[in-house]
Amino acid sequence: MAEEGLIELTSQDGTAFSAFHAQPGEPNGRGVVILPDIRGVHAYYQELARRFAEAGFAAVVLDYYGRTAGLGPRDDEFEWQPHFKQLVPDSVADDAAAAVAYLTEKNPGVTVFSVGFCLGGGHSWRLAGTDLELAGSIGFYGLPGLAEDRLGDISAPLLLLLAGDDVATTQEDFAAFRGKLDDAGKPYEYKIYDGAPHSFFDGGAPEWKDISADAWQRLLDFTARHAEPAV
Repeated sequence: MAEEGLIELTSQDGTAFSAFHAQPGEPNGRGVVILPDIRGVHAYYQELARRFAEAGFAAVVLDYYGRTAGLGPRDDEFEWQPHFKQLVPDSVADDAAAAVAYLTEKNPGVTVFSVGFCLGGGHSWRLAGTDLELAGSIGFYGLPGLAEDRLGDISAPLLLLLAGDDVATTQEDFAAFRGKLDDAGKPYEYKIYDGAPHSFFDGGAPEWKDISADAWQRLLDFTARHAEPAV
């Protein structure tokens, strides 16, 4: 890994917010904007950015709460509930645009993907329907309702990595979302991990180690297939 650390970005609406970046020592030409769960720029997602960098990706984790909680990072004591209630999808998209701009300025020619978890999963899928030039949008056990207002505008392929025993979203809701994608002719791939709980990937429980490894490999394969040649 060549470089890492907390940074301050400015959203399209002028809001300053915290982010964490990790630069690869051996770039693969790909970059990721990581949309975390409700915790924001938590230590777990900083470590995930490092993992991406070790795999060759330029990575930025954005924090959701610059407008209401100021600059981060966020620890286990952070009371996210009142700030989460004030979160606006278009503000998340504005912040993601700033993260994409940071990645592309720092890594000319990079192909950028979004990847999100829980709350961030739904926002990641939604970003595929914005004017960001993403090569693909990946969501782990996301909230599909967050993406439906942009579903008709989706222009990048989606990867849906879903928990079979998700308590935040029912399998019926996920199936309905896939049906709407089918009806709209939008490209997507999905995998349901039977028996897996919500947050299986970031929970660290040993019983989900194998499926987490499978999900990671699917993410790597998806980004490799949809990446443009590095310049």
